[in-house]
Amino acid sequence: MTDATDVTVPDWPEPAALDPAAARHAWRVTEPLHAMIYFVPEAHQRYAALGIPEPAGYFASRAAALGPVGPAPVAASFFNFNPDLVARVLPAAWTRTTPAAVLAARLEAADAALTRALGDAVHGPDMVEAAGLARRAAESAAGYPEGRPLAAAHAALPWPEQPHLVLWQAQTVLREFRGDGHVAALVLAGLTGTEALVLHAASGAVPVTFLRRTRGWTAEQWADTVERLRARGLVEGAEPTLTDQGRARREWIEAATDRLAAPAYAVLGADGCARLAELTRPMSRAVVDAGLLDVANALPTRPG
Repeated sequence: MTDATDVTVPDWPEPAALDPAAARHAWRVTEPLHAMIYFVPEAHQRYAALGIPEPAGYFASRAAALGPVGPAPVAASFFNFNPDLVARVLPAAWTRTTPAAVLAARLEAADAALTRALGDAVHGPDMVEAAGLARRAAESAAGYPEGRPLAAAHAALPWPEQPHLVLWQAQTVLREFRGDGHVAALVLAGLTGTEALVLHAASGAVPVTFLRRTRGWTAEQWADTVERLRARGLVEGAEPTLTDQGRARREWIEAATDRLAAPAYAVLGADGCARLAELTRPMSRAVVDAGLLDVANALPTRPG
């Protein structure tokens, strides 16, 4: 059966103001400084103190910028989590605490974790410069809110004063900006949340067990998705791997995501992107070396 979705890269309405590869490089190198917030015990402990232990802490903290929102818009904007998992924790979390309290706890956790990993470097000149560059890109991202609910919500938050927290918040905005664009690309590519996860796993980039456990899908739901993608000619084999068509679909999605993320970084130009990556590379390495991205600390779920 021929898959109806055309994965040919479309003609864009205008040339990109910045090579998407430059924006991708700046984002990828800096990303650990944001992503650690989903793993560090400093965050889990603060959410639990508010009465929302994991996985409620993850969903409430990432969605708090939207206000006391319910499960449906969170599942839709986060895209690849089992809606039943989201519904177990939202809106119940908002009966125990407030979005403002969760946002404050998240920022406190970022402060504690980054200080633990970086030490005195949180006050250094490289941090000040990196924070300034990242904030410029994040503020530029705020000028493209259409179809980007998570990015727009985080861009509307007040800026902290300390440079390492400015950098963390800026990277949070940029991460959600890229993520919202990625969701748009996945929808255009004709994929559901579970289908996107299975294709990701079939690429070999991330283990199946991690993706299924953290997103809350049962073994049966995962297996059903594999069979749908097998019928569409996107995966093959007992331990699913990408077919040529599946690989092309993934490449199209990544190229579209890069293209959609580039406008935020255009204000920096190629040199500014390179400088941001140069400044944050040793910081991100320190975060990794300090164990702040330990996947064993990912949010627990209860898939069947």
